[in-house]
Amino acid sequence: MDFEITSGSITSAESDCLIVGIGADSQLTPSASAIDQASNGYLSEILAQGDIQGKSAQTLMLHRVPGITAKRVLLVGLGKQGERQDRNYRKVVKAAMDQIKASRLKSALFAFDGLAADDADSYRQVRHLTEWAGAELYQYDETKSKKADPILLEQIQVQLDEELRDIGEFAIQDGAAISNGVSTARQLGNLPGNICTPSYLADQALALGAEHDSVEVTVLDEAEMEQLGMHSLLSVGHGSDQPSKLIVINYRGAGDNDKPHVLVGKGITFDTGGISLKPGEGMDEMKFDMCGAASVLGTMTAIAEMGVELNVVGIIAAAENMPSGRATKPGDIVTTMSGQTVEILNTDAEGRLVLCDALTYAGRFEPQTVVDIATLTGACIIALGHHATGLLANDDELAARLLEAGEQAADKAWRLPLWDEFQEQLDSNFADIANIGGRPAGTITAACFLSRFTKEYRWAHLDIAGVAWKSGGKEKGASGRCVPLLCQYLLNQSADEE
Repeated sequence: MDFEITSGSITSAESDCLIVGIGADSQLTPSASAIDQASNGYLSEILAQGDIQGKSAQTLMLHRVPGITAKRVLLVGLGKQGERQDRNYRKVVKAAMDQIKASRLKSALFAFDGLAADDADSYRQVRHLTEWAGAELYQYDETKSKKADPILLEQIQVQLDEELRDIGEFAIQDGAAISNGVSTARQLGNLPGNICTPSYLADQALALGAEHDSVEVTVLDEAEMEQLGMHSLLSVGHGSDQPSKLIVINYRGAGDNDKPHVLVGKGITFDTGGISLKPGEGMDEMKFDMCGAASVLGTMTAIAEMGVELNVVGIIAAAENMPSGRATKPGDIVTTMSGQTVEILNTDAEGRLVLCDALTYAGRFEPQTVVDIATLTGACIIALGHHATGLLANDDELAARLLEAGEQAADKAWRLPLWDEFQEQLDSNFADIANIGGRPAGTITAACFLSRFTKEYRWAHLDIAGVAWKSGGKEKGASGRCVPLLCQYLLNQSADEE
């Protein structure tokens, strides 16, 4: 898909479709007014008939509008001025893209005049338009015998004043890269567990390394992890025929002496719960239990495309959690890479078991910050629903930076406390720590467990259990969150360090 910035007269622009906004109560935006004037009041006549009132995400396709060069004009309702937050803006973009795809257009030009969102930041508006339009072009047909009808759209243009062209071009470059990263994460999440295994994730990482000179990938096998003492991570894959992997993606966008930021992703490619078997209903969705790993791969893809001037290490702890005669049992005790022992009271609390060894491994990079991303607890869905990522951290500044990045990227997170009082729920009579702390504050006690392995550096935990995928109906599938949040966070870090 080719995204580009265009300037000049909207009425003489050559495109299959001009997309212009209509405010509440049929108010014409500047671009709509220019078309109306060129067409001798054609739009005003249409609006007077009441076919569209400017309500948010309303659409009306017009053909052969007189006085303009474009073949069609798509009117899109922007809603009232106070309604134009990010959520509304995304609905507007989606509504426009639905019409573009349905009409099988090859080109489209968005001319919203900066009025579709309540944010005056042109970079942010254009980047979000690029990201969200790109998201609507994603189709999953990898495992279908009949492939999806190809989307014919080849070019999307965004109308901006000439003095904003440079800002717009930067926004398009970043937005397209982030969109590609989100699509990468969605595709990995949507693949079934018999295809997307730990070895498959490793192969995808190696392919990324082959594509970019700035990326170097190392894959540790079970024997190498055994030598490092990663018995906690290895315990999760004991019941599976699929070998576990530790995947290390090293992106170098800054000087050799610059310490990296580290992202750690939970990569449970299928989670049956192990011996603590999950209920059968909905278990198919446990292919999404590697969406933390997918978000790391998606983010590394995006920053490599953007050429972010930062050193970043992505670590993926990949395993399959299956029941068998070799599987870890409730009550078993394992020794982590850190030397701490863990009593495994529930084998379905396996994400923290792979993450703790990966977090210990992260320490060898002397990181500036470490952020782990995981579909870790159902309790996070109870706490925050399906709208916000759960955030916990041992550093207030890091937490604030992630929250800020989430707001900027329209990929929100919400902070939960990480108080010492919760640590007591993880006490064990037989090991240094238990892997569960009971039902109360399940998201917090899971983060408390991880915090035992992150004392040497600034660390934050993102629980994406509620946002990583959607269930049921046509919307079912991976979301690609929180690639936008992570990309924004790293872009901000790069800007600060520069």
